[in-house]
Amino acid sequence: MLRLLFVIALCLSRPGLSLAHEFWIEPEKYQVETNEPLSANLVIGQGFEGSLQMFFDTRIERFELRQGHQVAPYAGRMGDIPALTPELSDPGLLVIVHQTQPSSLKYHDWATFQAFIDEKDLGDVRSRHNARGLPKSGFYESYTRFAKALVAIGESQGADRRTGMDIITGAPPLYRRLGPRPAHSALEPRPPLTETQITVFDHAPDGLVSVKRYIGDHSGRAVDHTTPGHSYLLAPVVPRPAPQDSEAVWDTLGASLTFFVGQR
Repeated sequence: MLRLLFVIALCLSRPGLSLAHEFWIEPEKYQVETNEPLSANLVIGQGFEGSLQMFFDTRIERFELRQGHQVAPYAGRMGDIPALTPELSDPGLLVIVHQTQPSSLKYHDWATFQAFIDEKDLGDVRSRHNARGLPKSGFYESYTRFAKALVAIGESQGADRRTGMDIITGAPPLYRRLGPRPAHSALEPRPPLTETQITVFDHAPDGLVSVKRYIGDHSGRAVDHTTPGHSYLLAPVVPRPAPQDSEAVWDTLGASLTFFVGQR
């Protein structure tokens, strides 16, 4: 069986729900013909299972469609499920980009926050918390979610590009009926997020979902293989100190990238 490499590259390019769950874009089809209807859901859950989210512009910081050098903001209808139903006529790799408005969450005890840290393998956040003289309870965390999905339109080819809000960048080139190829030309993250856990969900055609976890190397990258016919969800989480003028003490960024590897 053909197995293909992909490279995960992490970068931090700009500063409603616990981040213990992933937020991702899930197209109903990752490969569509030119002028064929396209729809995609916003989903919150774990491991390719979750609840579909309605389109609410008050929750969105950024929602746009990118093909080549063309960028078009997406404006859906309030309450729509699927949240994305654009009209597209041009072939080419479509990159769907979504960024939520920041939300906040109050932790009444440390154990709840520690459970989140442990699940996402975020390291020794407690020592960093203590070193800043922060309280063990009654503190706030702000969080923002970033999601990206790759869809092939018509006889398309292309590669993921920086969008100015990524944690994940440098996804491999995607070609019609093949999907991602070896990402030897992946973009270099600036600055890299080293020692960051990347959770990779591998969704097989029979519905089975397997999970792997990687730690980014000194350049913020991790390498894995993909399998034709499978779809993938990549989901890293990055906590960082919140700005001094914020009510929150931690500012957490959660990202996702979804794509499909086609058959030859």
